[in-house]
Amino acid sequence: MPRSYPLLHVLEDEPAADEAAPAAPGPGAGAGAGGDAPPARSPVYVAEYAKGGIEALPGVTTCYELWDRAVREFPGNDALAWRERGPDGKFGPYQSMTYAEAGAQSAAAAAGLKALGLERGDRVGICAVNSPEWMISMQAANRMGYVAVPLYDTLGEDAVAYVVGHAEVRVVLCGASKLADVAQIASRPAPAAGAARRLEAIIYWGRPSEAARAAAEAAAARVAEWGELLAAGAAAGAAAPAAAEPPAPGDLCTIMYTSGTTGNPKGVMITHASVLSEVSAIRQFFHRTAGVAKTDAAMRRYFSFLTLAHIFDRVVEEAVIMQGGCVGYFTGDVRRILEDVAVFKPTGFAGVPRVFDRIYAGAMAKVRGLPPLRRFVFHAALAWKRALIRLGRRPESASRLADALVFNKFKAALGGQCQAIISGGAPLAPRVQEFVQIAMCCPVIQGYGLTESCAASFVTLPWNPKQLGTVGLPIPGVQVRLEAVPELGYSPLADVARGEVCLRGPAMFSGYYKQPELTAEVVDADGFFHTGDIGEFTPAAGLLKIIDRKKNIFKLAQGEYIAVEAVEAALGRCPLVEQVWVYGNSFESALVAVVVPLRERLEEWARTAGLLPAQSGTQSGAQNGTQSGAQNGTQSGGQSGPDEEEAAGAAYRGVLALGEAQEQVLAALTAAGRAAKLKGFELPRAVHLEWEPFSVENGLVTPKFSLKRPQLLAHYKKQVDAMYSALKTA
Repeated sequence: MPRSYPLLHVLEDEPAADEAAPAAPGPGAGAGAGGDAPPARSPVYVAEYAKGGIEALPGVTTCYELWDRAVREFPGNDALAWRERGPDGKFGPYQSMTYAEAGAQSAAAAAGLKALGLERGDRVGICAVNSPEWMISMQAANRMGYVAVPLYDTLGEDAVAYVVGHAEVRVVLCGASKLADVAQIASRPAPAAGAARRLEAIIYWGRPSEAARAAAEAAAARVAEWGELLAAGAAAGAAAPAAAEPPAPGDLCTIMYTSGTTGNPKGVMITHASVLSEVSAIRQFFHRTAGVAKTDAAMRRYFSFLTLAHIFDRVVEEAVIMQGGCVGYFTGDVRRILEDVAVFKPTGFAGVPRVFDRIYAGAMAKVRGLPPLRRFVFHAALAWKRALIRLGRRPESASRLADALVFNKFKAALGGQCQAIISGGAPLAPRVQEFVQIAMCCPVIQGYGLTESCAASFVTLPWNPKQLGTVGLPIPGVQVRLEAVPELGYSPLADVARGEVCLRGPAMFSGYYKQPELTAEVVDADGFFHTGDIGEFTPAAGLLKIIDRKKNIFKLAQGEYIAVEAVEAALGRCPLVEQVWVYGNSFESALVAVVVPLRERLEEWARTAGLLPAQSGTQSGAQNGTQSGAQNGTQSGGQSGPDEEEAAGAAYRGVLALGEAQEQVLAALTAAGRAAKLKGFELPRAVHLEWEPFSVENGLVTPKFSLKRPQLLAHYKKQVDAMYSALKTA
């Protein structure tokens, strides 16, 4: 039973009595932990390299001080960059404002908000796609001690209305494209107690329609354009240092509402001290593991397209600001992301696994279409560079020959300057992580964390090939222990320590806003936040692997437990699958699934099988012809006309209804499941093929692309019932 690991330092050990606790039987054994004894726990660990704690930036204790320091120390550096659309409808090159210019705007915006009557601690909503105005609005709130309440720009109207009411937002700042939506929300009856007062002001940037402006004026006491806010602030003397009313470290910085799969969103309270702890820890981690020069190079130009309404991108951008780097914002259209990246030429890029899965799938699809000789060269270069990296070579210099022959073309797709790629939000498949760092010639660093932990709590070490499939080590300041989950057979005292991941440290959240009872459910008496994720320490080093979820587990009729998220993750690696939802319950003995296929791959099979004529396949851009969020990160393809696209779509929907197609997808799912070593009862026995992706717009996923299971069941109940009926009569 391992108690120590070379890369972890034991901060607190558990009492010896816990060591004697027997391991609980497995999930299928029909027994749990006996008595009222507390569950077994591992020692409390911190990273060996960071056992001295966080090295704070001198004189910086709040987000306001972080921004103010950057404005003073890097006044001439480019701070925020964007592209303007020209009269011809095309976007031009990136243009930027310096830290001095951005600092002046944030001071003016802060004074303008104060002139509206806002007081320290008031909540300010921000509803827009990422943009310089988004960042400046947030910094203006920090300057005056206001609390920023980000509103997912793709969040459903009901959820946004709930957030505005629950947080008692007084003013909303928004992009022109969201003005009509904000007006609609503001005009609704208050959905939460204490939120009956009318929204006091809506500030917008961009060029909204006259109808949207009129709707906003009817819904709020005051409506003003961004320039008017800045002018009002300038007139109030924003340039004077005394105009700032900075917050204290323990003051609330933001309330980030997490989109749950059931019920209303929960408001995660994050203080300035939490954000600064996280940003300082990330800086320290990279300085210790990659070196100061490499860190500064990677932070020089960061491309932003993951929503700022989520803590992940918010913290990364704060880290860039700490270094005096430039943040370049995408143009707001996911189909244009690769174009934006190529023009901006970032040195740092962050995404979620869905982005990198698309990059991998797209690259492999192109390789399959190459002539045999070029295909051979690609796979030979891939195998050679992979072998060198596994021996310890760095991806940017492992094989200059392989890069010249093959991979420099991939690197150019991200602008050719990328020094580091960060993946977070969900586990990244090892084969995808390895491929992306080979193809993009830079390390792919995987992080693990939650909104409640203020983004990353664990990060993989750059250039360490032995960490594939793990989320690495705790960042400075993070304390971790594993707690037994007897009903699932996970014990931190077994030969391989497994259990629920529990986190503690200065970056953790302060609780759920107005919901102390929910806070008490997830924060224990020792101050540890219970994540609900099941983790495993690798025996050789103590690296953390996320292997399961404590929730989203159900039992089939025969008594077998199903960890459905793990099953979906395995089936999601199937080459025919774009999205998959797996369903089962205690009254049925088998699983069924609803699958959104990868259209291009299924059409390819259908043409080979003679179910589609050769000319009917089209490039579908965002796969099934929809925008499914910034996380997709794809370009649209296909230049066919509307009539041709409609005909091709109708033909494709016809294929989905065919038994042959369902059998093909089910066989591919089974193969993927067996490759992932799923048990027989974990494999779906029937599938329904869906044309429309699960999206935020149709209410089937959250903005972070977590499946909304109750809504999926309600939406597909007819199909689920039909699948079970067919299985029983087969």
